[in-house]
Amino acid sequence: MRLNQEQIKVYAQLCNLVSSIVKLDVKLLDLDGNKIILMAKHQIPSGLANNEEENKSITELLKASKKNEYLHYINSAKLECIFAGIWKDDQYAGTVMVGPFLSDLPSDLFISQIISSQSLPISDRKQYQDFYETLSILSQEEIRSIGELLVNLCPHNYISSSQLVTPTFNKQSNPVKPIQDEEEDREKIIEHRYKIEKRIIDAIARGDKEGALKQLTGLTDVHLKNRVPENPIRSTKNLTFVQNTLFRIAAEKGGVHPVYLHDVSEKYAILIERADNLPYLHKLIRSMLDAYCELVNEFSTRKFSPIVKNAVQYINFNLESPLMLNEIAESIHVNPSHLSKKFKMETGKSITDFINLKRIEAAKLYLLNGNMSITDVAYLVGFNDVNYFSRIFKRITSMTPSQYVKGTGLTGE
Repeated sequence: MRLNQEQIKVYAQLCNLVSSIVKLDVKLLDLDGNKIILMAKHQIPSGLANNEEENKSITELLKASKKNEYLHYINSAKLECIFAGIWKDDQYAGTVMVGPFLSDLPSDLFISQIISSQSLPISDRKQYQDFYETLSILSQEEIRSIGELLVNLCPHNYISSSQLVTPTFNKQSNPVKPIQDEEEDREKIIEHRYKIEKRIIDAIARGDKEGALKQLTGLTDVHLKNRVPENPIRSTKNLTFVQNTLFRIAAEKGGVHPVYLHDVSEKYAILIERADNLPYLHKLIRSMLDAYCELVNEFSTRKFSPIVKNAVQYINFNLESPLMLNEIAESIHVNPSHLSKKFKMETGKSITDFINLKRIEAAKLYLLNGNMSITDVAYLVGFNDVNYFSRIFKRITSMTPSQYVKGTGLTGE
């Protein structure tokens, strides 16, 4: 039995209701597992989402299940979802899917395992890490509650509701402050706030986390009237969105490529919108400040000339690929010899040494994954010869890969 247009409208309202309550993405799938409705805040990166065959297999499993059963599904990328069937007149008519979410915090090791198991490019690691960090972490009790909610909602039609208005009582009014005094206070507060924000922007552009935090503490003491007085959380969210934009602009001013900025900015936009209390929003602001300062410290090319800046960015975005001087020079339209001299002068390293350093930094993360052999790690980070990888690893870290693995308590070959 297939859902008609009227029934689809009803279940779209139910999906919207569920999404509003559980603060997760919700999909409505048809009888064949194809998407009909999507209530989503997350853009799932390619290579991580369920494919059509998975959804069809899940649909077939639910068709053979009982009406009161739901499925907690974990795909190969460790993304978790809850599926429940829609039944009409004892016939299966479609599926409601809630997720993705996680049941554990996504550690560095977790991200390394995902990149390895899904054969994802290591140059996109930051994008995947930012995505996983935006996902809600649910307990088993919360997962079970959502499953039970779907099982109880899906058999029923949507019923529109109306709200009764709470009676209001007159309160004793406070003395009204003269309008002129209030305007003067407001002007001073705004002027002071903008001065502090400029100092924060300058500190982030330098990657000065301590200096930015000091100014941020001063900013929390500056109070402006709520722009949405009936909803202080909405008002604080709006201000936090503005700060996310300001911090992003500051990091760009500090020489960070827009690709890295976009991933972090999008991550915090999702977290801000999902926040449901003021203390959490205040923590997010601190976390945002840390994240943008770290971007500047790790990826800033502010001190480099345009030629070296473009070369560094090309290397960072293609770390897992074969990287040769001539190829890099051709991609940024400069003479190889000129690039080599300029790069050494500004970074203090040859292009080859710089590439090797970046690859070894990445390799150290993947060696923490006990499921990966040293050979696999070498190929993953762009080395075609495991012996050469081992020599470079020891030159940079003063340890062989095997010694590094043993030092972490893991095993590798």
